[in-house]
Amino acid sequence: MYDNYLIPANTKRGKLILGWFRPFDLYLFGGGILVTFILIAFLPLSNALVAVLCLSPAIVTGFLVMPVPHYHNMLVIIQEGYEFLTTRQRYRWKGWCWKSGVIKKKKR
Repeated sequence: MYDNYLIPANTKRGKLILGWFRPFDLYLFGGGILVTFILIAFLPLSNALVAVLCLSPAIVTGFLVMPVPHYHNMLVIIQEGYEFLTTRQRYRWKGWCWKSGVIKKKKR
């Protein structure tokens, strides 16, 4: 078609399970559901607070693997934010006077 190439918008979705999940995401969510079932089986659910605490592992892991636009999921956003805040950021100056030699390094 007029020598135009159409590149798929999201080519990495083919590598994901069901187009949304990495294997680690499903393991994490499955672990949260498993812990929730174990808590429901062994704790009395007569109190509303205990019921919410029993359901919290599945809710938290479900929130972490929930797909988010422009990112993979909430877990990836948290991991990238942690990496950004804990690693040293080094920015090199490449402004309008970088090659002109106006900015000179200090001699020690």
